[in-house]
Amino acid sequence: MKLIDLIHALHWYEATSSIDEIEITGIEMDSRAVQPGHLFMCIEGYTVDGHDFAKQAEANGAVAIIAERELNVSVPVILVSDTTRALAILADAFYKSPTKNLSLIGITGTNGKTTVSYLLEAIFREQQVKTGMIGTIQMKIGENVFSVKNTTPDALFLQKSFYQMVEEDVKTTIMEVSSHALDLGRVYGCDFDISIFTNLSQDHLDYHKNMDDYLRAKSLLFSMLGNTYNRDKPKFAILNADDSSSKVLIKSTAQHVVTYGIHHKADVIAKDIQLDAKGSRFTLVTPKGNIEIVSKLMGEFSVYNMLASAAAALCDHVPLQSIKSAFEKTTGVRGRFEPVDVGQPFGVVVDYAHTPDSLENVLKTVQSIAKGNVSVVIGCGGDRDRTKRPKMAQVAMRYADQAIFTSDNPRTEDPIRILQDMTADLTSDTYKVIPDRKQAIYDSLKNAKKNDIVLIAGKGHETYQIIGDETIEFDDRKVTVQAILEILNKEK
Repeated sequence: MKLIDLIHALHWYEATSSIDEIEITGIEMDSRAVQPGHLFMCIEGYTVDGHDFAKQAEANGAVAIIAERELNVSVPVILVSDTTRALAILADAFYKSPTKNLSLIGITGTNGKTTVSYLLEAIFREQQVKTGMIGTIQMKIGENVFSVKNTTPDALFLQKSFYQMVEEDVKTTIMEVSSHALDLGRVYGCDFDISIFTNLSQDHLDYHKNMDDYLRAKSLLFSMLGNTYNRDKPKFAILNADDSSSKVLIKSTAQHVVTYGIHHKADVIAKDIQLDAKGSRFTLVTPKGNIEIVSKLMGEFSVYNMLASAAAALCDHVPLQSIKSAFEKTTGVRGRFEPVDVGQPFGVVVDYAHTPDSLENVLKTVQSIAKGNVSVVIGCGGDRDRTKRPKMAQVAMRYADQAIFTSDNPRTEDPIRILQDMTADLTSDTYKVIPDRKQAIYDSLKNAKKNDIVLIAGKGHETYQIIGDETIEFDDRKVTVQAILEILNKEK
């Protein structure tokens, strides 16, 4: 593609020399990945500034560079006021606006995004619709799986991935959309058709500073649905009627609003809910009719996730019977209330719960099915919101018979300091502090009795632990299995 044709998408720019005859073969924002013929974008990040790597990009073959300031390089530099916005615009143009050829569903909220995305994938699979999915755990194109660095990757990665999905005949793409991604413009250029809100509770206040700003960021997903109407391709905002934040979000969109809930009036609701250790049962009541759902997913939070998924699917004309079939086939999502069973006489559940609200929801569910005592192993991440640390500990103490506080991903913080933040306000001494996460898991399992349930929370699907600047292999599920087998062998 000629650079001059691509760059016209920006409308306002200043080139340091002629770019009329330059051909580009790709766009990169990582100088190490630049190849001959590439356009290099200088993006200023949290820890590094792409402008500092312009020389390396040139050496690797960049034929032009887009920057916010003048650079000492020999290739043409195109100056813009905001390279992040320019990246989104150019990525969309270079990859031929791929989301216009997809049905794109975005999911935002503090908890439940991953489960809702997997439920929707299961629903569309019932309809034999080829799907793409981008989220916390991985990216999928059909049955092919790819790793991702962030819940919602950068604009360049997204547009390139959407283009690949279009090329591989994907019809519907489901994407988790984090508040960081919305605030940082990573989803600029994405043409969303359905936006889903799950819930809002305290998280990421290290970044957003307060809950109002956190909600403001979430609201961007609903404003991104646009301000005009297309009868042939209507757009929808799916909102949780039981979460007060929806009152703000409903004002953020001009599009059709569909609500779901349990306790308040809504378009899609669950009635006659029965929850037990085998799962959940309820009547799904919708404008398209009612149907009985029997699911292996446990807890009221799972019912909410199914309601959100059902509401979105109905907006995409999926029959109720397909929704029912998908829900009844789904056994769970990795790291989300995931049982670990290798023959031990007690229960073990691994869950991603890492906010006070999600931990409370999961512990309430565990309490409802436990025949013995409930234990929880929980920590808090370093370099993140410190104000939620004591709240996490208080929730653990309120809903568990035994709490063990340990390390999560301490990152560059002292793990002991994090644990002190968690326990400083506790008045009871019925807890343990074991900084080593592996040792904490072993201790909880060693002391578990028949019919007890141990919840290992905070990391869920993650297969690593970040300590300092090092990322080491650590999988709660693998550590748990190893510990249980050792305990069982000792008892023989």
